[in-house]
Amino acid sequence: MAAGRVFPFRDARWAPDPVQAPSPAVRSPQPVPLVIDNGSFQTRAGWAAADPSVPAEPLLRFRSLAARSRGARGGAGAETQVGNDLGSPEPLRWLLRSPFDRNVPVQLELQELLFDHVFQRLGVSSQGCVDHPIVLTEAVCNPLYSRQMMSELLFECYQVPKVSYGVDSLYSFYHNKKLNWPCSGLVISSGYQCTHILPILEGRLDAKNCKRINLGGCQAAVYLQRLLQLKYPGHFAAITLSRMEEILHEHSYIAEDYTEELQKWRSPEYYENNVHKMQLPFSNKLLGSTLTSEEKQERRQQQLRRLQELNARRREEKLHLDQERLDRLLYVQMDQFHKALVELNMDSAEELQSYINKLSLTVEQTKQKILQAEVNIEVDVVDSKPETPDLDPLGSEQSLEDVESINEFEPLFAEEQPEAEKPVAAVQPVFNLAEYHQLFLGTERIRAPEIIFQPSLIGEDQTGIAETMQYVLERYPKEQQAVLVQNVFLTGGNAMYPGLKARVQKELLEMRPFQSSFQVHLASSPILDAWYGARDWAVEHMTREEGWITRKDYEEKGGEYLKEHCASNVYVPIRLPKQAPKTTEALAPSRALAAGTGNPCEQA
Repeated sequence: MAAGRVFPFRDARWAPDPVQAPSPAVRSPQPVPLVIDNGSFQTRAGWAAADPSVPAEPLLRFRSLAARSRGARGGAGAETQVGNDLGSPEPLRWLLRSPFDRNVPVQLELQELLFDHVFQRLGVSSQGCVDHPIVLTEAVCNPLYSRQMMSELLFECYQVPKVSYGVDSLYSFYHNKKLNWPCSGLVISSGYQCTHILPILEGRLDAKNCKRINLGGCQAAVYLQRLLQLKYPGHFAAITLSRMEEILHEHSYIAEDYTEELQKWRSPEYYENNVHKMQLPFSNKLLGSTLTSEEKQERRQQQLRRLQELNARRREEKLHLDQERLDRLLYVQMDQFHKALVELNMDSAEELQSYINKLSLTVEQTKQKILQAEVNIEVDVVDSKPETPDLDPLGSEQSLEDVESINEFEPLFAEEQPEAEKPVAAVQPVFNLAEYHQLFLGTERIRAPEIIFQPSLIGEDQTGIAETMQYVLERYPKEQQAVLVQNVFLTGGNAMYPGLKARVQKELLEMRPFQSSFQVHLASSPILDAWYGARDWAVEHMTREEGWITRKDYEEKGGEYLKEHCASNVYVPIRLPKQAPKTTEALAPSRALAAGTGNPCEQA
């Protein structure tokens, strides 16, 4: 059971997107719309064509990130990578930039990089412009300034013929209406940065009663990272955001009753049966048991060579000091003879000469040892109990000296190199290196996703999905409440959590009147349904004017202008207060006052 519950991290690298050759049906008889789901977590792009030869799937899916590497001074040599071209985000985490603030694009220069990547990889071949209509998703109740900058980018930079804006969750609702669901409903969209509660009445968004919770998958990943870093401080650097996102996507779930689920995790049997062990990558090359006899022999030879080099340096230093002292003694002048004897603490010239002869002999012997060490630089490994063959006295003396040095410095080398030979048989049963590099996921599997229902877990002063949903419903009469709860629609990336539908059903059961009915529906593909819905809308409205903003509309009505449709925001134009014109009667007293003041400037 334990082995089956161990899951290795995939640490998958992103493969760069190839440049695709679009089908001829994309351009004939007229350019088909290009659908871009501009999400804060992932960008999805593809063609909207009724022709079966054109894929009905998003051809591009990449993270909405860009990184610009630092080149030479002045910007020369700087390289910009977008989306899947990054390979792995962790080495470049400090360089990653996103055009989004929450779910609203604000960095338009980065948004331009994402668009360039989309148009290039989809094989848009028109010169100087993008002659395809664009269907683009935007945030709920998108600020007018953000839409104005986006329209300016599309019309002025890319010269697109027309563009249509819509809300991703409403496109998802539009795509799933084919299942004969009611046109009214309550959409719960939980994405990477935000969670929205959107009431839909007769197929149109009721923007006045929309509510947003500033929590999503990003905050859940950061919360899970902090939990595991506190639990495993020894693996602080290995607990990355990319791995936390992998845990959330594949190992987390929503508890139907959070308190009751925590009580279950207190049981040791339940813990052992449901814990997930995430295996961090590790290397066992440091273990002594993995070293072969040849590697051990080579390592011991290297240690011996290091000791010989150390002894050689010591001999050279000693020789240098003795040579300097000998030179000083040989150049003692006769007039300083007695003074030198006193300084050297000697009584007679014979004692001085004897000391000089003895020191000369020591210097010569040291020179001979150095020469012999250079000749015999390649030596065999000496055992701890070496044999003593019949060798010359000088070589025998050197070998014994090396052996004594090895025995003297052996503990030091053991401290320097932990990977040296050590008895492993007694330690291995007690310490399991693979288990040391495992992250045990118990209550963390439900604590991180729970923040969208209980934001107080991370200190956020907001209400969760259940309280916000109840607040939105209470803003309607009971008849409309009954209509809305008949189609509670779940979409967005967080709708992929197992147990979310059951949790919403439980919350609705608690807040709705006794024996009242409600229906909770889950999107067929919570992540891709927004793109599918935008494609469906583009194919159905390709030849219509509804929902399309042309270049003429942009030039006449401004960049913030929006043509509404069933999946769009509500357009609220800017109304500037009109200033009352100044009448001649109001200006007359002021002119008379100015004339009577004698202002030098006015007189001039």
